[in-house]
Amino acid sequence: MSENQNEAPSPEEPVIRDRRRIDPETGQARTPGAGEDAVPAQEQGQAPQDSGDALSQAEQILDEAGAAAEAEALPAAGSDREAELLEDLRRLQAEYVNYKRRVDRDRDVAKEQGVLKAVTALLPVLDDLDAARAAGDLEDGPFAAIAAKLMTALEGLGLEREDQEALAGVEFDPVRHEAVMRQPHAEVPADHVVQVFRNGYARDGRVLRAAQVMVSAGQD
Repeated sequence: MSENQNEAPSPEEPVIRDRRRIDPETGQARTPGAGEDAVPAQEQGQAPQDSGDALSQAEQILDEAGAAAEAEALPAAGSDREAELLEDLRRLQAEYVNYKRRVDRDRDVAKEQGVLKAVTALLPVLDDLDAARAAGDLEDGPFAAIAAKLMTALEGLGLEREDQEALAGVEFDPVRHEAVMRQPHAEVPADHVVQVFRNGYARDGRVLRAAQVMVSAGQD
């Protein structure tokens, strides 16, 4: 075996490639050669992102690209073209931030609309439960437990119940209450709620359904 063969590098020795875009000696931008193709993310020590939000991944790519561009934009080697590309990248980052904000806002609006639609669709069910409660069918048993769980779940979504207990003696508000009857009353002042015929519901200050009430006309 010859001496050159003894000094031959092992196939497993790491191969170091200089992939810097700016030549550290001349300060000029390098043109990638045939042997300087892009290295896979695994070879660069970056783990592939198989999961996560696509918007978050895009944001990370833009941030990393912006940081790399600013780090490589050396004053001595800068050119009008490099400055223009860097400005384009910064503008793209700003546009992406605005786009992400719009997506987040639209997602929140869609979520809120979905909750409101679901809660509103269940209001007739709550009316049936009120009728059963008035008839004494919800005093005990499995059905009463189910009704209580349903109401607890809706209250967890922000649903507010405006019933007889909550509105008796409250000043009449045409925005939140629907007056179906007006009668004199010796104990309740004029323009105040005397009785609730159908419960009302609201969520986060927004009236989903006005309560049907009887309003006092005061004393004769």
